[in-house]
Amino acid sequence: MQTHPMTVAGAQALRTELQHLKTVVRPAIIEAIATARAHGDLKENAEYAAAREQQSFNEGRIQEIEAKLSNAQIIDLSHMVNN
Repeated sequence: MQTHPMTVAGAQALRTELQHLKTVVRPAIIEAIATARAHGDLKENAEYAAAREQQSFNEGRIQEIEAKLSNAQIIDLSHMVNN
């Protein structure tokens, strides 16, 4: 298992991004997919294809952030000694 060293602020930034992706972006993409589906034929529907691509990217980013946070090695810079 590979650890991901990061600062406390870096870990918090990832948690904030993860929360945003799950609570704001994911529902918006689901709505866009539903709207595009309502337009009919999915094979010829560019809006549907674009929404599915956004969904794929978003879900991939969510998985990436969750993996990094689960293997995070938090480094507290305030305790480091400068030589």
